[in-house]
Amino acid sequence: MENKVALITGGTRGIGKSIAEKFAQNEYNLVLNYARKSTNAEQTKEAIESRYDVSVQIVKANIGELEQIDRLFDAAESAFGRLDVFISNAASGVQRPLMDIQEKHWDWTQDINAKAYLFAAQRAAKLMNKTGGGHIVALSSLGAVRALPNYVVVGVSKAAVEALTRYLAVALAPMNITVNTVSGGAVDTDALKHFPNRDELLDQAAKRNPAGRIVEPEDLAEAVYFLCTPAAFMIRGQTITVDGGLSLLAD
Repeated sequence: MENKVALITGGTRGIGKSIAEKFAQNEYNLVLNYARKSTNAEQTKEAIESRYDVSVQIVKANIGELEQIDRLFDAAESAFGRLDVFISNAASGVQRPLMDIQEKHWDWTQDINAKAYLFAAQRAAKLMNKTGGGHIVALSSLGAVRALPNYVVVGVSKAAVEALTRYLAVALAPMNITVNTVSGGAVDTDALKHFPNRDELLDQAAKRNPAGRIVEPEDLAEAVYFLCTPAAFMIRGQTITVDGGLSLLAD
């Protein structure tokens, strides 16, 4: 049988890279989007193709711009002619106190995190429809439902992602496409280095987590992959929290 295909935005490092490796383990060909560092992207491609019998296409695109979203999906269709899984993982944003937020911070964050998800999902659905359906999973964070320090614009954009997931799940169900979100706790990736309180976040997460450790990228990858399997067919429009139980604790 022809290999299935997964497209992962921000798929060449951090959580996205772990998700890519999980799908490669299960014989998916990959389209991995990146925004800036071509060297990292090439290294990820070479590492995955050397370990697994799959093909990896890397595509540079700023998904905050609709023309580049179209170029990304055009590249996926040209390379493989099909799409079975779309993972909306790429994210950006400004970590500043609410009173310091400017319009440019808001627009940039919403474009990358929320607007891109909607319009990329539209393109993904059209491609998936050619082969009878597929799966879409977005990545969110606890800041979507909790007021975290310096996280207002990112948190609001992630709340929009979770709301979009519900609408997409209903709208795309007739096309045999499942749509869900995975929300993670504090994960020590490159993105967290931009947080002014990074060390405090990780320290608190490790000490207080009922699971006894912080969330690893592989934990999120396992949940994302599960939602793209037949076992998760009846899970639709949900946000699955993967945080070791940290969010269950009273502050």
